[in-house]
Amino acid sequence: MKFDSLEAIVDFAIEKEKEAVEFYSGLARDEAFSGNKEMFTDFAKEEHKHQKLLQEFRAKGFTQAMRNYKLKWIKDIKRSDYVVELEYRKGMAYNEILMIAMKREEAALKLYNDFLKQADTPESQKVFKMLCQEEAKHKLALETMYDDYMARMGD
Repeated sequence: MKFDSLEAIVDFAIEKEKEAVEFYSGLARDEAFSGNKEMFTDFAKEEHKHQKLLQEFRAKGFTQAMRNYKLKWIKDIKRSDYVVELEYRKGMAYNEILMIAMKREEAALKLYNDFLKQADTPESQKVFKMLCQEEAKHKLALETMYDDYMARMGD
């Protein structure tokens, strides 16, 4: 996906984060088990933080908080590479919901890696590295939950 400016990239990314907030908020609303509600609410809050970070970057430029963010390598266990894409419907099995969420985080990570390649300043590159790291953390958390759940189910 090519954009003609960093501003256009950031605007697109903000919209994607809004979609992620809506997705996880909807899951939290629809899920019957309180532990799942809490988990999806937490994911929605995290995606909202990403949205705010991008909005702040767009409005104010590279801030001190962004400058102080510590980058670190997040392991990729690649579980999402081996699950099929599903469309969400209310009442799905827990493992299917996790599969959808893993694929969404995989797609977000790919998107931010693509944006990182298009970023033309060290500051914008760091913002997209931060977002890559955040999405990679989400992906790893979901993949780990999926693995743990499947192991409990005897898979």
